[in-house]
Amino acid sequence: MVDLTYFNKANVLDTCSIWNIISSNCLFSVAQQAGCSFYMTSYVLYECLYKPRKEVDSIDLELQNRLRKVLERNIITRYSLDLEDLQDVEILERRKKLGKGELSSIVFAKKFRQSIITDDQKARKLARTILDASCVQTTPQLFGWLFFINFLADADKDTIIQEHNSFKQPLEKYFLITYEEALRLRLISGAGKVKQ
Repeated sequence: MVDLTYFNKANVLDTCSIWNIISSNCLFSVAQQAGCSFYMTSYVLYECLYKPRKEVDSIDLELQNRLRKVLERNIITRYSLDLEDLQDVEILERRKKLGKGELSSIVFAKKFRQSIITDDQKARKLARTILDASCVQTTPQLFGWLFFINFLADADKDTIIQEHNSFKQPLEKYFLITYEEALRLRLISGAGKVKQ
């Protein structure tokens, strides 16, 4: 189990984590209230909004519209990487069939000494070989940490999971696990205290 008592607040997001975080207005807004800031690479932006898809449904369109609004309001900041950054041999040699969005996010996190939120297991495994393990985070970890520090209340759990599931996102099981762990940790550490 990951440590839910601490969370790096400045994170670069890969494609999957963007969809998982903005699928819930509640989770996304509370994360911002807790001081979290989010970044994305230009390649992730391309994957999210411009890369051709075989099929586009109403869920895709709504998530894309949410992302456009967030970008217009500068809530997620977009950065471009230099060609040299993307040619980082150490990372490319270990690529293991990762998408370019995940790869560019790992390169960005390394270059700017940021944390990364990725919900892709292969990307997490690679990122942990390049970054400090504490800098590799997940959306469920964010969810659990927000409960641990009392920024989310019990009623928010169902709201977030319902919103997340309405966009056919796959993390409900992990949200429930981190929710229970966050409550256990709060009980051990003296429940009710906000920790930051």
